[in-house]
Amino acid sequence: MKKLSFLLSMTLGLAVMYSCSDDDATDTDDSGSGDVVATPTTAFDEFNTGAVTVSFSGDEITITSTALPNHTSPYWTANDDLYIQPIVAEEESISPGNITEANYTLTVSASPEVATTTTETGLGAIGISVTGVPIYNQSEGPTDVTEGTASGFDWAGGHSGPTGYHYHIEARDAGETSPLTIDDDELLGIMSDGFLIYGRKCNSTGTYPTDGDASNGHYSTTQHSTEEFYHYHIVNDLYINTYYLLFGVDLQGTPSSIM
Repeated sequence: MKKLSFLLSMTLGLAVMYSCSDDDATDTDDSGSGDVVATPTTAFDEFNTGAVTVSFSGDEITITSTALPNHTSPYWTANDDLYIQPIVAEEESISPGNITEANYTLTVSASPEVATTTTETGLGAIGISVTGVPIYNQSEGPTDVTEGTASGFDWAGGHSGPTGYHYHIEARDAGETSPLTIDDDELLGIMSDGFLIYGRKCNSTGTYPTDGDASNGHYSTTQHSTEEFYHYHIVNDLYINTYYLLFGVDLQGTPSSIM
């Protein structure tokens, strides 16, 4: 995988491509250069190779996923090796359905740009996590996630729905080995506009970012690049007094469909 990342980095490069226009209404960053920088390819080393395939063609990146996570959950079938009894989920609130194989495909620019207008997210997948599980916003069907619904989320912040297993909230430290961010600077995944999303903390400072825009995005270095580039962080504000939504804000780039 390291050899692959090196070759991909040689192909895409991490150099500055060109500058955003000064009148970009959504670029509220004060510390970054505002330059468009290629997505660091080493970030894709973090993705679960058992579920996620990343391919590169010209100036595009395509991420495909089977949505089968590499962590335990009560949403696995009882005979699966990764099945566990509920830890934080209330058993009576566990939603029907098990973790099953799906097919998600997202194609984005290798050098995504902050757009002049933001885009509100809707129902369904709005990003793909490092485990391969789709990222959802605060909506659950016709309403927002309630305390009752959230009480059925597993320790990884996910549950099953009509479209399959997906995440709404940040994982919780419940004693399980986790590939997910839990109040740290680890990579969560990639959003449908091509920007990476990290945990609540920023690797460049070791603490919660204070220079984020309306979507808690900013320009900084990360563990994946010594060049500053635009990326999101999970917003460090509690939702219904208990949970941290993975992404309950607008996309700052131009989204692609997750098929």
